[in-house]
Amino acid sequence: MTLENQINIRYGELAESSCCLSCGGAIDHAKAREGETCLDLGSGRGQDALKLAQEVGDKGLVYGIDLSDKMIAKAERTAQKLGISNVKFIRSNLENLPLESSSVDLVISNCTINHASDKQAVWREIYRVLRKGGRFVISDIYALREVPPEYKNDPAAVAECWAGASTREAYLKTLCASGFPEVSIIEESKPYDKGKITVASFTVSGIKDPKPVSCCCK
Repeated sequence: MTLENQINIRYGELAESSCCLSCGGAIDHAKAREGETCLDLGSGRGQDALKLAQEVGDKGLVYGIDLSDKMIAKAERTAQKLGISNVKFIRSNLENLPLESSSVDLVISNCTINHASDKQAVWREIYRVLRKGGRFVISDIYALREVPPEYKNDPAAVAECWAGASTREAYLKTLCASGFPEVSIIEESKPYDKGKITVASFTVSGIKDPKPVSCCCK
């Protein structure tokens, strides 16, 4: 079974649950502004996207991207129930975002990019859709050691939100190679066991800046 199908099944089953699906507080650090266009990657049940929609107001717009049909349906029902109309939920993978280049002011995500088989492509897409001066605030997990191939290549284990994790060093190198040479680490957890490996969570932020600078983190 493909990774996309595994994700659809696992998160479809969680669509009506009340369990927490995130690994960090990207939304708490995003500071969306009135009138902005925002993007939530892996929007799930829609809580963060709907909060952003309220923060940006009627002149703003929020896109929620998710692979799970049931998650999108749940998010749309909640938006309708709350009367929030400046949000659009779209089913798509993260490697090929259905948005125009330089059309987004803010990208957020919680514990989603680790699922992607081509993380470099995801970050290039984030860079592409951001306007100059646009920013991202991303929470995700990283593995303390390289994930063994038997887990990394197992779609079920990746869908469980651990086997697709990169190491910290690899994660930050991917950001740098995608056009974000200066990245800030807002918060970082202590290591903890997840699945068959040890991971940690962190929230990173950066700005799409055309000025060339050396790659670093702070």
